[in-house]
Amino acid sequence: MKKISKILAVLVVFNSTLFAQDIHFSQMEFSPLTLNPALAGANSPMQGTLNYRNQWNSVATPYQTMAASFDARFNDKKRGKKGIMAGGINFFNDKAGDLKVTTNNVNLNLAYHLILDRTSTLGLGIYTGFGQRSIDPNSGRWASQFDGMTYNAASASGETFNSASFNYLDAGAGLLYAYKKNNGYMTQNNQRAFNGGVAFYHVNRPGFSYVDQSSEQLYMRLSVFVNGTIGIDNTRGSVLPGIYFQRQKSSMEILYGAYYQYRISEGSMATGFTRPMTFSIGIFNRFKDAFIGKVMFEWDQYSAGFAYDINISTLTQVSRAKGGFEFFLRFNMGDGGGFRSRI
Repeated sequence: MKKISKILAVLVVFNSTLFAQDIHFSQMEFSPLTLNPALAGANSPMQGTLNYRNQWNSVATPYQTMAASFDARFNDKKRGKKGIMAGGINFFNDKAGDLKVTTNNVNLNLAYHLILDRTSTLGLGIYTGFGQRSIDPNSGRWASQFDGMTYNAASASGETFNSASFNYLDAGAGLLYAYKKNNGYMTQNNQRAFNGGVAFYHVNRPGFSYVDQSSEQLYMRLSVFVNGTIGIDNTRGSVLPGIYFQRQKSSMEILYGAYYQYRISEGSMATGFTRPMTFSIGIFNRFKDAFIGKVMFEWDQYSAGFAYDINISTLTQVSRAKGGFEFFLRFNMGDGGGFRSRI
């Protein structure tokens, strides 16, 4: 019975790849350009991130996702500007299951953030890019290869693919409102910073089929989020809450929770001998799927974070509560010595 349950669970997991659900990270705020294209240049002059996720080791062949992004402002040093122009590039590679369903994607981003006042900006971002998806049919086990008692790899699968790989063009857009007040030095720690946005990915609905490109299209993904940093006055602590909503056809994800951030050192403004340093710990919940523990360390312009998913879905019987782990590295050229927004 346990063997049958495991087989069914693997089929459920594999089915999600057939419906082409986009990649997602538990630390999605640190994969900014897959969250909202308008995040390019929104909160810092320049940043680069690396992400890695590994999941479903206890259920099937591990699913692995790697991503990288870079974004920067074009006119950051220009005086009297009415807005901020920025660009970015992001790439990801995703490999899923025994069939090695592989997706590669690279996108170029362009964003403009209108400066509303000293504390707020309103941004529009667009992206366009190129994707490639492939599969290895020879790695699969098909129903026709079972004779009722045993599996025979030499038997014909009976499956027909017009092509084991295909390419597609991709495009999307997003809106973002960003707010930041005060710098959050230790003596006051009164910073308030918020980001909120909505984005639409795959608005051109590209063909997405190994058999017939015209018969299946990639469904548009809606991404909505709000996150922020709230300093606890006259302490070294801050609360970093966030809520993230993703929907792609029938697939829906709601992720919410908060970090507690402790400022270890301020960072000297004049000499630069002392660098700002913080440590954060967080608890998040992916609705009806997983509890997620997170830790993050920031030193000056560098950040590193780790997250682990504890599965609580109906898959728990075979996953044994094991979901996945991931980590990120980030370089963020923000305001030296003071508070830097975490995105």
